[in-house]
Amino acid sequence: MLVGTRKAQASAAASEDAARQIATVLIEGFDKHYRLFRATSTRAKELFEQGAWLEQQHAVQERVRFYDERVRECVDRLRGEFDVEALSDETWRDAKLYYIGLLVEHSQPELAETFFNSVIKRILRKTYYDNDLIFVRAAISTEYIESDPPIYSSYYPNVDGERECFAQLCRDFGWSQPFADLDRDVDQVLRAIDERPGGPWTYFEPNYQIQVLNSAFYRNKAAYVFGKLVNGHDELPFVIPVLHGPDGRLALDTILLDPQQINVLFSLSRAYFMVDMKVPSGYVEFLRSLTPVRAGSELYTMVGLGKQGKTLFFRELLQHLHHSRDQFVEAPGIRGQVMLVFTLPSYPYVFKLIRDTFGYGKDTDRATVRSKFTMVKHVDRVGRLADTLEFVDLALPRERFSTELLGQLHELAPSMISEGEQLVIRHCYVERRMVPLNLYLDRASPEELEAAVDDYGNAIRDLVAANIFPGDMLWRNFGVTSYGRVVFYDYDEIEYLCDVNFRRIPTPPDDESELAAEPWYGVLPHDVFPEEFATFLLGDPHRRELFMRHHADLLEPEFWQAAQRRIESGEVMDFFPYPESLRFRRL
Repeated sequence: MLVGTRKAQASAAASEDAARQIATVLIEGFDKHYRLFRATSTRAKELFEQGAWLEQQHAVQERVRFYDERVRECVDRLRGEFDVEALSDETWRDAKLYYIGLLVEHSQPELAETFFNSVIKRILRKTYYDNDLIFVRAAISTEYIESDPPIYSSYYPNVDGERECFAQLCRDFGWSQPFADLDRDVDQVLRAIDERPGGPWTYFEPNYQIQVLNSAFYRNKAAYVFGKLVNGHDELPFVIPVLHGPDGRLALDTILLDPQQINVLFSLSRAYFMVDMKVPSGYVEFLRSLTPVRAGSELYTMVGLGKQGKTLFFRELLQHLHHSRDQFVEAPGIRGQVMLVFTLPSYPYVFKLIRDTFGYGKDTDRATVRSKFTMVKHVDRVGRLADTLEFVDLALPRERFSTELLGQLHELAPSMISEGEQLVIRHCYVERRMVPLNLYLDRASPEELEAAVDDYGNAIRDLVAANIFPGDMLWRNFGVTSYGRVVFYDYDEIEYLCDVNFRRIPTPPDDESELAAEPWYGVLPHDVFPEEFATFLLGDPHRRELFMRHHADLLEPEFWQAAQRRIESGEVMDFFPYPESLRFRRL
């Protein structure tokens, strides 16, 4: 009996020791990840100062890979140091408890919890987890985490004057490049504030101040200053983009005061910001005060912390399922030939599965389609491609699926589902729901129709600027966001622009050749003839007239060839996520 007791005690001690060591390995793995993440984000400031735009793009792409690389390292280390297959669930539960203890004074506890989840899921390979094994719910509060330096700085116009405060807050970012004419730019900032709808404040309260996040946000060729004016109980959010002028000196390009324009900055799918944050939860909380319509999951994603965004999305989904009763159904619109798309009507997202068999004319396979989604994750910097969350073994309540949708899943994607108490989706992508552009155009007012056709062309131009050719440019493959912005979401034929051969249709040798069913000229796999776009896109006379008014050059191969030459020469084309009319004039 005593021997048995001693063995049990020794076994318990060994299990406890293993749990402590596992927790230590996991926190070391996360800390390495975030140290590298911050180093890359900090370097964004140097690249902005140098005008090293191509290097900036490469840094963003490199940062996307960091998380999965660190997770793999941590998994390999755990497998190398422990017999993980022999460890009991109790040991893993204890490891989580010890890990929580390591997060009490941590500056990024919410990110560390997500890292724990990522590693444990790869090791245990379960299809369903509870809160004992992973952080289904957050364990550590992110409220009031101290940061040194502080998350934001305050400036006091009642003491120093508005002009000096705005000038000083710009200087405090410490950019090595000088401003071309900061006084001129601040004058235009103050004029824009006074001329905003509603007019200037007529009285300044004793607490009148300007609060500004201490780290600038870098994206493409701009640095963005995020802040708000506080006057009594009133708050006025603002964003100031800072650009390089022709001579390399800095200039304030505009000030964004309209809530919708500020929201658009965070609706640019996949165009993530680079920003150095010691306490990311504090930055997200400040940003939510500027754009309260944005969920925390979206804001984490937009500052490059996509895995945390995914964690918060999943928690929000679980909460919504708990407080709703409607069923998952097929998403409205024309059924895709590659993807099966379903949605929960009460929740603003769609779930996309790759079908087992594709429709007529789709010469591709599952691996190729997945590679297109991976490609998109690394190349989009202009926000015209729908952002996606990728899930493996996503467990959803089976009873919430309509009979019709269950039948479609079994018919079109049986290998992608597993049924039990939960319906497990083996692999899927989740995107924010949009109105398909073809449906939007059918019911749009004349003003909405012209704006949508124009922005459809602008979306194509923005993608071209990012070296992206969408491939299948039918209206139905684009969606319209709640802000009226046109976004592309069908990736199975997407290509790098510079990998495509844009050609003009050769002159037919005779009338008979021109009328023949088959082309009289040779066509290679990557050949594209822009003149043909009109045949597929512009059958409706009114839409054709609108498109030709704004974007006729998209039907000419010379437009695409010129863009290819600019990209191949190393030029990073300008892109402004706000109307040209808002940009300050340089007097």
